[in-house]
Amino acid sequence: MNIAVTSASGHLGTAIVKALLKDTKAENIVAIARTPEKAKHLGVEVRKGDYNSREDFDAALKDIDVVLLVSGMDEPQKRIQQHRNVIEAAKQNGVQKIVYTSIVGAEENNAFSPVVQSNRQTEEDIRNSGLQWVIGRNGIYIEPDLEYIDTYVKEGEIRNCADDGKCTYTSREELGDAYAKLLLEEKHNGKTYNLVGDAITQKQLAEAINKVYDTTLDYNAVSIEAYKTDRISELGEFLGTIITGIYEGIRNGDNNVHSDYAEAAGRPHKSALQLVERYHQTHVKNKK
Repeated sequence: MNIAVTSASGHLGTAIVKALLKDTKAENIVAIARTPEKAKHLGVEVRKGDYNSREDFDAALKDIDVVLLVSGMDEPQKRIQQHRNVIEAAKQNGVQKIVYTSIVGAEENNAFSPVVQSNRQTEEDIRNSGLQWVIGRNGIYIEPDLEYIDTYVKEGEIRNCADDGKCTYTSREELGDAYAKLLLEEKHNGKTYNLVGDAITQKQLAEAINKVYDTTLDYNAVSIEAYKTDRISELGEFLGTIITGIYEGIRNGDNNVHSDYAEAAGRPHKSALQLVERYHQTHVKNKK
């Protein structure tokens, strides 16, 4: 069985390819990337695939049995057609199954909702494709919080608008393990899974970071409006608004969902503390 992973040079795509390499042979895996050179390090065949080019995917998906479609990073409305380019090319090439990396979240009421809406449209397009399918709805990655730790330490706090809302954090490595199973095992076909960990508050996240990093961070909540102003000033209008919407969703309980991770991956999801510990170990190792 030949498996293709789109956006393979990205963090999630790379994690999925690495997880697949534990369970199947390298010659059965094809990495698809907009810039193929960036995926050469994965040790598998690499083909060019730009989501904006149907022609790229008509070629990239030849002789592929199963394709992992990583959700694009463009503006929400652009993503729908970009994903359709992959779906239609898959149908044309006789691909048997599509696995899609969607996302948990509310379809209305916050600035992240347009992203969720576009993902739900792709979910519908895949279900209507006539192919076998599996959909994973990813939780919020914990890595961006941990990548930001130097700033947290400098400021002495974690500050956002999530307040007491709970977030079911996951990690790209955890997701990689789950998606490898969804690609390889037929028992998941026709199912939609919430790929998330245990629900924790921002205060509990700060406590986990303090325990692993020996820091003394506090969590302080701010209003949605104040956080949006802060994020836009640092990240720009588009990304700042999106990030604010994510934390607003956490505040509203949109990310506090039931986890299907164990059913998908065949093992329990690691705890938030374990995720922080694993990131710290890897980060320290890479610095040496």
